[in-house]
Amino acid sequence: MNAGPPVLVADIGGTHARFGLTDPGRATPAVTDVRAFATAAHPGLVEAVRAYLAPLAVRPRLAVLAVAAPVPGDHTPRPDATHAPSTTRLTNHAWSFERHGLQQALGLDAVHLLNDFAAVAHAVPWLQPAQLPCLHGQPPMPLQGPVTVLGPGTGLGVALLVRQTDAAWQVLATEGGHASFAPLDDTERTIARHLQERHGRVSNERVLSGPGLAQIELALRHARNPAAVARDAAAILAAAVAGDDPAASAALARFFAILGSVTGDIALLHGARSVVIAGGIVPRCLPLLQQSDFVARMRDKGRLAGWFDDLPVQVVTHPQPGLLGAAAVATRITASMPGR
Repeated sequence: MNAGPPVLVADIGGTHARFGLTDPGRATPAVTDVRAFATAAHPGLVEAVRAYLAPLAVRPRLAVLAVAAPVPGDHTPRPDATHAPSTTRLTNHAWSFERHGLQQALGLDAVHLLNDFAAVAHAVPWLQPAQLPCLHGQPPMPLQGPVTVLGPGTGLGVALLVRQTDAAWQVLATEGGHASFAPLDDTERTIARHLQERHGRVSNERVLSGPGLAQIELALRHARNPAAVARDAAAILAAAVAGDDPAASAALARFFAILGSVTGDIALLHGARSVVIAGGIVPRCLPLLQQSDFVARMRDKGRLAGWFDDLPVQVVTHPQPGLLGAAAVATRITASMPGR
């Protein structure tokens, strides 16, 4: 099927905006011409899109943009979706935009916005087995729903994937990363107090994110040295992977333990039959996650510990799942258009 011009797809987070093109006529979604831009390098989304499109010889008519922000109604993509003008603000960056304004400024026929982690969930049914290594249990063949999809990056994304029909899945976007953090021991209470002094209420995202990893590491060092100052999260992660920095290793080990507890909580809330972990942190240090207390903490649910005996937990290693998910949504939108 020739679906016309390629569709612009994007995965826009607090640190990077990633763009690509997809042919919505393909039976299997795929993304080409991928480029990433630092959000801090551009004053707004329109300018970043223009920078991406400038060297290309194509001009898309439709854009499907996954954004790190709540997007009302994004769980049901419709080609004729119309919403009253409302401003979308990234949760962890200063960019803000309005769908109709984007459409006009970029000369597009339509713009569809969806939550960035909803886009990751849309990608999951299209991933190859090699892109979903199993951390616990046996890989489900085929994928069994409901599926809890979560992952730490600049923030903590959470989505729910449920099967609509034998051939179709529905994604429910959530803001589960902003549920309250529940510390389980004295070390985690120290971390919680450290964050509470800076932010007031402490959500799971304050702990399970890049900035959260930096604050965990600082809180642990601060307990021994009140003059300690924060380090960059990327440097902490690199040092932990290298194995030559005890403070970084301890912080990442605690991060994974807390991630296990939160994963178990969300899986129970969702009634999950499988769990998929994505985000920018976990795939970079999968062996350390496998060696951590993640599984033990996930299973530590008292009378419900047995729920997790055979619960598959897989990790997304696809380099751009948000873009792939946006491409899958573009295919659904295009297929629903009149005359297709």
